[in-house]
Amino acid sequence: MKLKLHHINLCTENVDRMDRFYRDVLGLDAESGGLPTLEKKKGYAGDVAFVTDGDIQMHLAQKDVHAGFNTGQIVNPVSHGHIAYRTDDLAAFKKQLEDQGIPYSDWGNAAVAGWSQIFFYDPDGNVIEVHQVD
Repeated sequence: MKLKLHHINLCTENVDRMDRFYRDVLGLDAESGGLPTLEKKKGYAGDVAFVTDGDIQMHLAQKDVHAGFNTGQIVNPVSHGHIAYRTDDLAAFKKQLEDQGIPYSDWGNAAVAGWSQIFFYDPDGNVIEVHQVD
């Protein structure tokens, strides 16, 4: 099981303004391949802009303090944002969390088509995502 930093998610009330900032000021673009497709009918229907430097993606998501409640999950990845890692073996990573007594929310593919995602908190309450491409 290998983890690699995949994206940073920032939550905002104004996705268009954040998108323009990251494109115009930092020069990130949305034309690179591999950007995700949202599943807007499974619990989170907010607007999201995707930009990348070619290696690491930024997901600029509309803040939704009710997304965890709407999906029945204890961890809400779009209330304050999160950092995300991609793995090649999500089952092994979940077992590692379970062995260490760390609770997580298994969102499956409720937010992104073709990704199985889990979310959990670090000791200071920051949300971490680990996902695997299905």
